[in-house]
Amino acid sequence: MGAQTFDKSGINNIYCIGRNYKLHALELGNDVPDSPMVFTKPSHAAVGMDGGIIELPGGVGEVHFELEIVLRVGEEYRPGAPADECFDAMTLGLDLTLRDVQSVLKAKGHPWLAAKGFKASAPLGSWIPYPGEAELAEQEFTLLRGDEVAQRGRAKDMIFGVTELVRHIESNFGLGPGDLIFTGTPAGVAALREGDKLQALWGEEKLGECTVSLKA
Repeated sequence: MGAQTFDKSGINNIYCIGRNYKLHALELGNDVPDSPMVFTKPSHAAVGMDGGIIELPGGVGEVHFELEIVLRVGEEYRPGAPADECFDAMTLGLDLTLRDVQSVLKAKGHPWLAAKGFKASAPLGSWIPYPGEAELAEQEFTLLRGDEVAQRGRAKDMIFGVTELVRHIESNFGLGPGDLIFTGTPAGVAALREGDKLQALWGEEKLGECTVSLKA
């Protein structure tokens, strides 16, 4: 089966994993977690990374890109079952972050919603079949900004793998059809610039692309 056109209908909960790659945690001066750090985005944050322009807030400080593997739950997870059984598709997505806003919220001990859950903060590429945790771990994924590599990673470098994430999320929050898991970002995050052209590659396959427009 080939890539399918992105369709955000049917998206339920969007779970995101923070600091799941050691080098990314360290590049931001954060401690490496000893259990999965989970936050959420509203379903309204989802937008297609389908070649068009994505408008983002440009008047509240830096907007950072974070490329991530995104897994889609197709079936209710049965506790104790292999984690691979609950996913029907995967893609690459961007966990966009208002970094200056986030820094203020963190300093005050407030939730991250304003920094992580704004409209269009979860661009998603085209869905492809989920290959299973073992194959997922070995494939390289890349974010291009223009012609330059901005981020590159492999799931095998995640601190918490797919099975650990599924069991943690299901036991604490629940996990059902239409839920998405953003699995964390590798090192290399940086601020977006007006007119940036981004491409998300799974191996050599392009799953998403967009142009950034920062609106004051």
